[in-house]
Amino acid sequence: MEDDYYSIDAILASNQKLQCIFSVDVSNLGYLDGGTEEDIKVGTKIQLPYWMASILLLGDYADFTIPAPFSSRVKNALNAEPRSVRLSGLVGGGGQWYGFGKMIAHLLQNEQSDELINILMKTFQQRLVDVMDQAQHFGGSANSGSRSGDTGAEFREGLEATERALFSLAQDVTSKTRQWYESTEKKR
Repeated sequence: MEDDYYSIDAILASNQKLQCIFSVDVSNLGYLDGGTEEDIKVGTKIQLPYWMASILLLGDYADFTIPAPFSSRVKNALNAEPRSVRLSGLVGGGGQWYGFGKMIAHLLQNEQSDELINILMKTFQQRLVDVMDQAQHFGGSANSGSRSGDTGAEFREGLEATERALFSLAQDVTSKTRQWYESTEKKR
């Protein structure tokens, strides 16, 4: 995922919510909590989008808890078998799990950040093999579009947004390569 201002993926990932716990009183921002209070008091917990929370966190106005998609439970499941975890269901907004994780890593301290980055990279590397294999299978079969099971839609549903994009690209390339191969075979 790009760190580009105009990247739709970056916008979707930065809109994910973080549970923030305010460490100082903040006046005139009570509406963020959705209540009738005018001010935010110390210890108030509010779900805020990353783009807003990151500013408050960097200014030491608040602290945050690591979101559920990156909890110990998910990390343990990913360490056991990354290919069995359905990443698309962990975060909303099109399933920007890798992008959101990268953003969270920027907010964490060195050791926690390194651990999260390692999990993101390990997960991506291990899942990429299956993504490419399935894309070649569904894109390379002669009847890839004829039956609903052959399109790879069921497999694609469990993929994260970046994986889905790679799957579609690889599936398209495989299909076009097959078509090219078949057209050159007919000329011989």
